[in-house]
Amino acid sequence: MNKLKVCLIGYGYWGPKLARNFQNSNFFKLATVSDKSQSNLLRAKKDFPFIKTSKDYKKSITNNIDIVVIATPTNTHFQISKFALMMKKHILVEKPISLSEKEIQNLEKISKKNKKKIFVDYPFIFSGSINYIKKIIESNRFGKLNEVESYREQAPVRKDVNVVWDLAVHDLSILFYLLKKNPIKSKSLKINNAQSPRSDTAFINLTYQNKLNVFIKNTWISPIKIRLMKFKFKNAIIYCDENESMYKIKIYFKKAKQAKYSLEIPEIDLAEPLSKLVNYIYKNIKSNERNIFDNMNINITKTLKKIS
Repeated sequence: MNKLKVCLIGYGYWGPKLARNFQNSNFFKLATVSDKSQSNLLRAKKDFPFIKTSKDYKKSITNNIDIVVIATPTNTHFQISKFALMMKKHILVEKPISLSEKEIQNLEKISKKNKKKIFVDYPFIFSGSINYIKKIIESNRFGKLNEVESYREQAPVRKDVNVVWDLAVHDLSILFYLLKKNPIKSKSLKINNAQSPRSDTAFINLTYQNKLNVFIKNTWISPIKIRLMKFKFKNAIIYCDENESMYKIKIYFKKAKQAKYSLEIPEIDLAEPLSKLVNYIYKNIKSNERNIFDNMNINITKTLKKIS
């Protein structure tokens, strides 16, 4: 089988993780890596000796490249994505794809014209835990979903975007994937606790149809890493903890007329979400099926702009 050739642009924090998952796939081959930093290029060459490297991303996007993976600062995403799409390449862009709705619409027009696809790295929508909860919601197993709480604490402080664009984008991608709609009301409080370049902590309240309330806390500043979501249904509460290695989902059933809960721990798919994203990209490129990201990118960006 001829593997699709990958050009990775950006080999800083997230780039190596994307490189590993594409190279470990049965469907892709990492061919080139581009980065402005010589030390990052040396690190990439050490990790993958067979690749070609360049400081100029335009020189890396050659005729034999099938997909361009973009893991660079957010303010460079549009320029690089546009060039890659104009060169008739599929693209995978690190979140957020852009801070501008107009830029996203522009990229979508180019992608349709050149018949190439846009994918965005929203990894949690491919996690076994989130897809387990999706099935719970669709089956109405525990009745109406009344409330969601989400806590994402500790992450590298970024200079290109604030904590909302960095961490809340995960929550919003999950919520849009599960609910297939945007909130009807939104409020946010953003704080700079550590003299960071941008707001490092955010408290967000969202209201959806059917009186579903969502509370989100995002912060870069924390001594421990937290990735916890609570889904409160009429008849059960589900804890989804992505930091857990095995037991990511815990279901608590409230016993009738008692202040006690019984616990169920279901089996879920523990495959790495990035690996599943990579497999999805290949299958979607090879098929004529609708891309799950087509309607997602613009809707997530609309909500992010309201709360950022």
